[in-house]
Amino acid sequence: MMYKFFPTILLPLVFLAATCEKTVTEEENPLIYRQRMISFVNSISNYAQEQDSDFIVIPQNGIQLLTRSQQSNNKLFPNHNYLDAIDGIGRESVFYGYNADNEATPPDPRAYINRYLQLAQTFGKKVMVTDYASDVPKMKDSYAINDSLGYISFAANHRELDVIPPYPEQPHEVNNRDIHRLDQAENYLYLLNTQNFETKSEFVDKLASTNYDLFIIDLFFHADQPLTPSDLQKLKTKANGGERLLIAYMSIGEAEDYRYYWKRIWERYPPLWLGEENPNWEGNYLVQYWQPEWQNIILGNEDAYLDRILAAGFDGVYLDLVDAYRNFEQAKEQES
Repeated sequence: MMYKFFPTILLPLVFLAATCEKTVTEEENPLIYRQRMISFVNSISNYAQEQDSDFIVIPQNGIQLLTRSQQSNNKLFPNHNYLDAIDGIGRESVFYGYNADNEATPPDPRAYINRYLQLAQTFGKKVMVTDYASDVPKMKDSYAINDSLGYISFAANHRELDVIPPYPEQPHEVNNRDIHRLDQAENYLYLLNTQNFETKSEFVDKLASTNYDLFIIDLFFHADQPLTPSDLQKLKTKANGGERLLIAYMSIGEAEDYRYYWKRIWERYPPLWLGEENPNWEGNYLVQYWQPEWQNIILGNEDAYLDRILAAGFDGVYLDLVDAYRNFEQAKEQES
């Protein structure tokens, strides 16, 4: 989820009921919203890799998209269409922060999430876990558990993702190697909210002075100052001399009213694809992400969000609100 700090292609699916007597249309299929999100992520991946064959695509959350079905014996079946489009999978609160920050995630959701993450791992996808813990013993425990499972992790001491945590003093598994691929990264910094930095140059200098293998950061400083290729060139080198990866955050399941693309007239006359404001996140609005008007904001032209990320020189993109399909599934369930 992005934090406010200033402040399609549809798959042609036809499902047959078990009795084979009734044909379920695309709109009646309760899983159509997942298929639409998969199609959207595929479009993003294909488009970006046409511009840069090494471009990295990492969705955050939405782990159910990794599978195409689940049998009664609880066996997971991989969704190769989705797995082929991504390089890794990010997941929040696997071990800390599921119910509350600095609180251990209960065993049942922890086990459920890990089944999906380990499936992704089986197919060579890097697993990136962001836990929310601020007590040093809990942060240590988070890193240890993630290490034992082969995940790379970040223990965020602020849910707002607005600081470089004081612990550990050096990044976990710090190294001076050049990091050119996602599978080479041993650690990462997830920092989106730049309110604690007065100027863009201060922000760039502070991050450049660290030894993280990978940054997940926003394309914009203070929401309105885009990072330039020159800024990214400074961020590319770790303080110890090794190269690092730069991954740009991008929300694809909600529109944010502090973004460059937002039109003030939408507040009075919202387009048909723009939904209600998220009650938990002021300024974030659910979108019908399969609609061409929204997808044109995200990719395919000089002013589109992904195109700006590519032009700046980022190595990849971190897709948030991939799990927005759940809102539409729940609404459909309430209708029935």
